[in-house]
Amino acid sequence: MVSIVRKAALWAAVSTGVLLAPHAVLAETIFGAMAKAYANNPDLNAARAGLRATDEGVPIAKAGYRPQVSASATGTLTRVDRERTGVEDFHDGQVGISITQTIFDGFQTLNNVRAAQSDVFAGRETLKANEIQILLAAAQSYANIARDQQIVSIRRQNLAFLREQLNAAQARLDVGEGTRTDVSQAEAELANAQSLLVTAIAQLKQSEAVYVQIVGAAPTGIRQPRPATKGMPRSLDQAVATGLRENPQILAAQYNVDSAGFQVKSAEGTMLPGVVIQGSVTRNTGNAGTTVGSGLDDTTASVTARLEVPIYQGGAEYGQIRQAKEVLGQQRILVDSARASVQQTVVSAHAQLESALARITASRSQISAANLALEGVIEERKVGQRTTLDVLDAQQDVLDAQESLAAAQRDAVVASYALLAATGKLTVAVQGLQVAEYRPEQHYEAVKDKWFGLRTVDGR
Repeated sequence: MVSIVRKAALWAAVSTGVLLAPHAVLAETIFGAMAKAYANNPDLNAARAGLRATDEGVPIAKAGYRPQVSASATGTLTRVDRERTGVEDFHDGQVGISITQTIFDGFQTLNNVRAAQSDVFAGRETLKANEIQILLAAAQSYANIARDQQIVSIRRQNLAFLREQLNAAQARLDVGEGTRTDVSQAEAELANAQSLLVTAIAQLKQSEAVYVQIVGAAPTGIRQPRPATKGMPRSLDQAVATGLRENPQILAAQYNVDSAGFQVKSAEGTMLPGVVIQGSVTRNTGNAGTTVGSGLDDTTASVTARLEVPIYQGGAEYGQIRQAKEVLGQQRILVDSARASVQQTVVSAHAQLESALARITASRSQISAANLALEGVIEERKVGQRTTLDVLDAQQDVLDAQESLAAAQRDAVVASYALLAATGKLTVAVQGLQVAEYRPEQHYEAVKDKWFGLRTVDGR
């Protein structure tokens, strides 16, 4: 009989292992979730498209260096009805091409190009900040699911425990050792536990929906992740220093200052002289006679150099310069704002991480003590020293401690990745994510010197 039981137990273990093996293969890690979000998130792909549009600002600005070529053609047909000779047709034609080249425009084009390049660099840092926020959102949604799964499991176990307590209270009532109050109390706690389980399942479904929105795939085999370790600073001071040095929001704000400075110089260039050279070739043809026209049939070529010295343009140029200077002052203030914001975020995330780690230790101790207390209360109830209500209260303490641990574990994970995000270390390269890294400089190099072409780099 013992042999049969052992064989049955062994077969059950093997069967369980076979059933769980595919799930283990399909299990998703927090790094896998971040990699999928990096590749699939539509908001991130939209931000990349926006940066590609910003790249085009450089060749647009460089157009000021290049010649402008235009062609024109005109034709005139004149019909004259004479009394002596009848109807006569006369036609004139003109075909021409002109080339205009700016020699000097007060350094406006130079500064416009530099401003556009600064906008590109700022856009890259903004894109990096968006990538970091998406990776953080993916890590947070992963941790939320892990927490909610634990809470659902905890509340299911609590429900099973309360069913046993209800059955035990009913059994004691049947033999005259308990009271109807004990049964009612157990029933009330069971009903409340059922409600809490439904709420926990609903919360889990909501977290899964957010996960799909961010990651782009359904969660599979989510497991409790550990707090981040790659790229973590050793101390708060190091974290603050790294954040102030590498956070992309600060770097983007600094590039915006550069762009605004070049815009001031460009606006000031409107008050400097300008030199333009224009060349044109025109071919005139026709059969017009002396009665109607001149009878031209020749080719004309000309080269014109024009020097323009702005004296007064209605005051708009002065307003534009003042406006550009105010924008420059605004961008400098935004750098200080970005630094203050990053420092606050770093300190807050570091404090939350320390708090969560301390809560994890305290919750584990609380669970151990609460379980021992529950066992003691159950034994005391058996000898009549405790009531069913005492058992239910002790079980609630265990439940609260277990859920507190689940929440603290989630908070530790989220706070650790938030700290990495604030220091600029939550990137594909630093975290070693298994996904192709997007290289914005490739598109920029492909378009920065383009003279013509309607198709985008990817062929659209």
